[in-house]
Amino acid sequence: MNFVFVSLQRINTDRESTSTSLAKELAKEHKVLYVNSPIDRKTIYAADTDEYTRAHIQAIKSKEDPLEQVHDNLWVLNPGSVIESINWIPFTGLFSTVNWINNIRFANDIKAALTRLGFGKFILVNDKDMFRSYYLKEILKPEKYIYLDRDYTLGVDYWRKHGVTLEPKLMQKSDAVVCNSYDFTNRAKQYNPKSFYIGNGFDMERYNNDTAHPEPDDLKNIPGPRIGYVGALLKLRLNLELLIEMAKARPQWSFVFIGWEDEGFKNSELHGMSNVHFLGKKHTNEVPAYLEHFDVCINPQIVNDITRSNFPLKVVEYLAIGKPVVATATNTMNELFSEHTYLADNKDEFVQQIEKALAEDSPAMQQERLKFAGSFSWGNVVNLFMEAISEKDTVANIT
Repeated sequence: MNFVFVSLQRINTDRESTSTSLAKELAKEHKVLYVNSPIDRKTIYAADTDEYTRAHIQAIKSKEDPLEQVHDNLWVLNPGSVIESINWIPFTGLFSTVNWINNIRFANDIKAALTRLGFGKFILVNDKDMFRSYYLKEILKPEKYIYLDRDYTLGVDYWRKHGVTLEPKLMQKSDAVVCNSYDFTNRAKQYNPKSFYIGNGFDMERYNNDTAHPEPDDLKNIPGPRIGYVGALLKLRLNLELLIEMAKARPQWSFVFIGWEDEGFKNSELHGMSNVHFLGKKHTNEVPAYLEHFDVCINPQIVNDITRSNFPLKVVEYLAIGKPVVATATNTMNELFSEHTYLADNKDEFVQQIEKALAEDSPAMQQERLKFAGSFSWGNVVNLFMEAISEKDTVANIT
């Protein structure tokens, strides 16, 4: 089979997502074209773009070959056409008319790559790109159009503006919707009965617990017990007030945060506490070494529309190192992780559960966590994905 991915997430960065990992796993057996996000006109002149976006813009300006083969069966396309910045348009009907033009430009770049690769028939997987890829089913005419729902982007103003109307319609016209949480699956079924849970996975090789990692230099002088978090530090997703209250309640614990901070975290009183340590963003290859030298890992999510139903992949990564995990009791945590983690709803419960985790951790419990984490392999996710998209007979005829 041939697969084409369009996504909000670029594949050539220092972080993975459901779509990038799914594409790489599928490429072990199938041919895959992964299409990075197109550049819009506003982004060309923006001052706060990341290094990967800047490299894409430079490639467009220097007219570099947009198609690159990165593995035997995996190609990456950096679209060369610049699309228009149109989210300022107030009315969804008018927005959709102009968006058709953007989709045509984007599709033409993809068509050129498909011709070069000889992809006659293919399955198109759309990872939450509800605007720029809205009309790709009609324009590219894939054998199947699959919508991947793995985050509640409508909780963000940019996507909510037109997405409240367009995403349900996109789900309705998709041949199937695949989701990484049960809540997302139930939501999608309101619009498309062919909606399926496929879960999420993690890089099992990167988090292989057979090899001990040396203690990172910037951790060596931080006393234990170390209560650690790895990931973006965003007020929109994390309960900042809860973290402040915990740090005050247990000054003898060291709270260690690894990840990029938004302004809320940068300006918070956590930075003035002697038992709180911000170590900055680390490459994903470095993360296992830090996790290995934490005593307890936490995921103190704030409960809102964005976090309530999401799949917390970092929890799987924590467990894959064998670490005890204390996390907010969201729907997904209760449904999937309650038997292997400690769940809490407020400061007192978090403190109690961390104390419990520190007191009862053992080699036997660590092995149970490792075994459970092993069930979240990308191979298992791909198997569920293939079952979901094989609901129609057309898939069997793709070569």
